[in-house]
Amino acid sequence: MRPEQRTSFARYRHSLWLLTQRDLRVRYSTSLLGYFWSILDPLVMAGIYWFVFTQVFQRTVGHEPYIVFLLSALLPWMWFNGTVSDCTRAFLREAKLIRSTRIPRTIWVNRLVLSKGIEFVASIPVLLLFATVAGAELSGWVVLFPLAILIQTILTAGIGLIVAPLVVFFRDLERAVKLILRFLFYASPIIYGTADLPTELQFWAGFNPLSGLFNLYRAAFFPEQLDWTLVLISALMSLLFLGIGLIVFTRTERAVLKEI
Repeated sequence: MRPEQRTSFARYRHSLWLLTQRDLRVRYSTSLLGYFWSILDPLVMAGIYWFVFTQVFQRTVGHEPYIVFLLSALLPWMWFNGTVSDCTRAFLREAKLIRSTRIPRTIWVNRLVLSKGIEFVASIPVLLLFATVAGAELSGWVVLFPLAILIQTILTAGIGLIVAPLVVFFRDLERAVKLILRFLFYASPIIYGTADLPTELQFWAGFNPLSGLFNLYRAAFFPEQLDWTLVLISALMSLLFLGIGLIVFTRTERAVLKEI
């Protein structure tokens, strides 16, 4: 089908896929290890935390096998963290191309969500390998994994649509986002579970959309981690962030084009 015969959604989808392919090819074209770099970072981090909390200190949080407990939240965190970090440069890095094309500008955020999401999906076999070696059993809640991916896609896209245009006007926001992400890493149930928090903090932790999201991922191996209240809050807050993101993006789009 010729491009002019396609629907606007089909053209958008086609352009999104082409840009995502370009991102992945550029990222790994000069890399000897290629795909393995996308999983090496979370594996090293998981290895460090596993060593610290199992060999150095007496761990009182999480579940056994702890390495699977870590990876089941750390891998989706890398998707979230990488996408939001890259969104701070989404318009500035591609300024000339954005100005010279008429592609809907949301695509410059969504391509980052998709490319990082593909890397996350590609890392799932590594999680399954560690689970097999460590003796972690899959529960029936593994069927919720696609739901977790969908919620995270909505959440990450929403935050990206807020961050990407605002950084164009407030360049210091790029550094601020890095600090916020660093804080959010420790404020989210990655090296611990939500139930490990003091009772007075569990209520506030529930308003972190990543709490219910990571619980949903972990339910595939640790059914006791599933808390439907947290999952519902996570889903609602993800939709809220997406709505806010679309409003912010729509109202700032013209000003962004002038600024870049």
